[in-house]
Amino acid sequence: MNVYSLYALHDNTVQNSVEKQKRKMLEYTNQVRSRFRSSLGDLWQLDVQKAGKSLSSPSNVSVDLVQAITEASKDSLFSEIYFSPANCDACAQVKGNIWVFNRGSLQFEEARNYDRLVENGIAIAETRMDALISDYRWNTRVIFDTHNSMTIALINPEREQIIGYIIFVINQDYLINRYMGPKLIETFGTGAESGIIIWLHNWTKNEVLTTTDPELTYSYQKVDFIQNFPDLLNDWNLKAAFTTNPDIAASRASLTRNLFVLGGAVLLLLSALTFILYTAQRERALAQRQTLFLANVTHELQTPLSVILAAGENLSDGRVTDPDRLRSYGSYIYQESIRLRTMIERLLDVARSDAKEVKTQRKVINLPDFIRQLLDEKRSLFESLQITLHFDAREPIPGILADPDDLHSAVNNLIENAIKYSPEEKYLGVRIFRRKNNVRLEVEDHGIGIPKNHQKYIFNKFFRVEDSLTARTKGHGLGLSIVKDLVQRNEGSIRVNSTPGKGSVFIITFPVAAENGEITESTPNKKIISNKQEPTHVS
Repeated sequence: MNVYSLYALHDNTVQNSVEKQKRKMLEYTNQVRSRFRSSLGDLWQLDVQKAGKSLSSPSNVSVDLVQAITEASKDSLFSEIYFSPANCDACAQVKGNIWVFNRGSLQFEEARNYDRLVENGIAIAETRMDALISDYRWNTRVIFDTHNSMTIALINPEREQIIGYIIFVINQDYLINRYMGPKLIETFGTGAESGIIIWLHNWTKNEVLTTTDPELTYSYQKVDFIQNFPDLLNDWNLKAAFTTNPDIAASRASLTRNLFVLGGAVLLLLSALTFILYTAQRERALAQRQTLFLANVTHELQTPLSVILAAGENLSDGRVTDPDRLRSYGSYIYQESIRLRTMIERLLDVARSDAKEVKTQRKVINLPDFIRQLLDEKRSLFESLQITLHFDAREPIPGILADPDDLHSAVNNLIENAIKYSPEEKYLGVRIFRRKNNVRLEVEDHGIGIPKNHQKYIFNKFFRVEDSLTARTKGHGLGLSIVKDLVQRNEGSIRVNSTPGKGSVFIITFPVAAENGEITESTPNKKIISNKQEPTHVS
């Protein structure tokens, strides 16, 4: 379902709700109309010709007519009932007389005092019937004087004569306060319940007679719909203001919910597409790095193998007899064998890490002493490359819990990287200090640095920063990923701060394991069986 369909469904619900309320308003006006006729059933069955012969005086009114009027007089809707004979042979001598029905004696009698609205009702009825009598085919006709009176004309359709007029004076207090007002609440409920506010309005006097929400002040600007009464109460009508009824509120809530669901589905779809594209690009980049890695590894494996093969062939053929040359060939074979073993062990370390098969034997290590020993091992290398070494250990440094082989491999790899990627200024800084409950080791160089956008990827396998120097420098993109694995394996962490063109600082952090050579209670010595035979040197 699309957004247009959702809005169309909501609009249709709103329109149906509005139409439903309009139909209820029309039904209400018809119920009011029926209420005026509910007590007059006997009048509709009256033999008008028979009744017309006995209208010479109030005392001669036929029993049928008196009985019908008696039944109507019981209705609280009518305050008084009058009768006026019309211009006919039987009542010519009493033309102009007005009789009033006495509810006590249940008889008509001459009315000596009556309100002017009675004459107005008769005058309106006579005017209407003068225009209708020639074509009218029924024996009664109901005519309203707005909200004041209801007049019923008694008609002899065969002779096209008016027999007389029965005038029912309307009890407006009963009509408004005891019938129409309660009926409005019964039909529509309050504004808060139904979402519609109804005013019964006298539009000629601009007066609100009753309403479903007395707290809301009437204003024509608030009116959304007007319903008139059919053939009665011409000065009155129903005015409606539509608010949010339960159907519309439910539809709006459903629309909002569906829009959120649709929006969430679209967002989820876009996120899925983005994730798929991102994953595809990563997989493609990983595949490219793996392909490059295999090419590099193949090339680097072939190089020492070629040297070993050539040297071994010369030795096996007996062509080399000079002692110096024998030592030289032996040295080549040994160095290339070490290089080949280092490469193989690096690949094995990666495989073990991926398979989660690497085990460690951790013990308390004094990090400053450990690093001094490692730097002493490489002193001849530093001197041959004219490297400026700066070592700083801020005592006292508590012990850390780590596997010596893992620590040696990790730090050795960082030192070799610092040398490898410092083509101009040969500087190596190693600092050790305590920071709260951690021991921090920093390895700094003044080399080419790492671009900001690449720093978060350098610990991923096979990742190498592509530039002119790294293109000429041998590597597989595995060294730093192995360092990270070695550090994390010993419950440490590693990060980098680097500025392109100024150098890099790799920061390794281990939790404090011992004070003054003793293992702390918070960090127990975790002794794990090791399957290593000797240290793995990462280059």
